[in-house]
Amino acid sequence: MNTTTASRLALSSLAPETFQSEIRAMTAECDRMGGINLAQGVCDTPVPAVVEAAAAQAMRDGQNIYTRCDGIARLRTAIAQKQQRDYGLSYDAGREVLVASGATAGLHAAAMALLNPGDEVLVFEPFYGYHVNTLRSLRILPVPVALAEPGFALDMDAVRAAITPQTRALLLNTPSNPSGKIFAQADLEAIAALCLEHDLFLFTDEIYEYFVYDGAQHIPPAALAGMRERTIAISGFSKTYSITGWRIGYVTADARWMPAMAHFHDLTYVCAPAPLQVGVAAGLEQLPPAFYTQLAADYRSKRARLTEALAAAGMEPTIPAGAYYVMARVDPLPGKTAAEKARHLLRATGVAAVAGSAFFRPGRGENLLRFCFAKQDAELDAACARLRAL
Repeated sequence: MNTTTASRLALSSLAPETFQSEIRAMTAECDRMGGINLAQGVCDTPVPAVVEAAAAQAMRDGQNIYTRCDGIARLRTAIAQKQQRDYGLSYDAGREVLVASGATAGLHAAAMALLNPGDEVLVFEPFYGYHVNTLRSLRILPVPVALAEPGFALDMDAVRAAITPQTRALLLNTPSNPSGKIFAQADLEAIAALCLEHDLFLFTDEIYEYFVYDGAQHIPPAALAGMRERTIAISGFSKTYSITGWRIGYVTADARWMPAMAHFHDLTYVCAPAPLQVGVAAGLEQLPPAFYTQLAADYRSKRARLTEALAAAGMEPTIPAGAYYVMARVDPLPGKTAAEKARHLLRATGVAAVAGSAFFRPGRGENLLRFCFAKQDAELDAACARLRAL
C-alpha cells in the first residue's frame, strides 16, 4: 500500500466531532420498538386541505422544474405580505425574501453569507442542537449563554460576559425549542440594545411564531427600533402547516445581505421544491386568521394533557409559554444520565423522549427529558395513558 496515499484518505477535521443527534437516535430506537414517538418534532397532524390540494394541483400542472434560487414570486410575495400583516414589517418581495429548503437551510445560507470561520455566535442554553451544529460545521464557534433557572430567565450580565472581540452575532430562538420560552418585550429590547452597542448581527429562528399560549405574544426582533438592518429573520411552514417533510422555510432580511444568502442557498440546495412552494403560497393567501388562533388553542389543549400526564407519572414538567415541547425533571427515573433515563422510559412505557443533555453543554441537563406534543390526539392520548401507568 502507498502509505502516502493512505494517509490522505481521512475524515475531515470536523467529522470526529459529529454524531447522530440524540433526537434522531431516540426516533430510530422508538421505531425499532414500535413505540410512540414524543422525541422528534415530526408534527404528524393533518395538513390544511388548501395547502395539500394546491401542491398536488401544481404537480399535475407541471410546476416541477427548478425555480429561482430564492423561490417563486408568488410565495415571496405572500411571505412579504404576511410579515406586513402580522408584524408591520415591510420587506421587498423581490429583494428581501428568500424561500429556503427549510428553516435549517435558511440558517445555513445566512451563516455562509455573513460569518467567517473563527467568528463567535452567542446562543442561549438550552439550545437547539441543529443551530449549534450548523455553526460548527462552518467552523463558526457557538458560545452558550445559560438562561437562569427556574423559568429560563434572561441574564443580561451573563450575555455581556460572553462577548469577546470575536463575537459577530447572537442567535435567538423565540418561541424556543426545547424550553418553550417566549422572549418578552423587555428581554428583546435588552438584546437589541446590546446588538446595537456591539454592532452585532441578530439571527432569529421564529418558526414557532403561531404556537403561543395563555395570552403570550410573539414579538419579532426585527420590529424593534434599529434592528431591521441587522436582523436575519428565519422561519418556515413545517410546524404551522404540519409539513415537516416538505422543507419550505424562508429568510427575510435587508436587501444588502440577500444576494449572498441566495447564492449560498443555490450552491447547497438549488431551490426549495417547486410544487410545494405553490401549496404553501396558497395557504398563506387563503387560510383565515382564525386558522392560526385555532392552531394555538388546539395545541394548548395538547400541552395540558401531556403536562398533566407527566405530573401524574412523578415527573416535574415546566409549562411552556410557546412552541410544542415540554421539558420535565425526571429525577425518579433510573439511570445516571438523561440518555439512560430516556431509554428506560421507552422500555417501560413505549414512549420516546429526548435526553435533556442534547440541549446543553456536557454535564448539564442530565435530569431533564424533552417531550413533544405535536401529535394527533389519539396518539397523544395513548402516550399520556402509558405515562400515567408508570
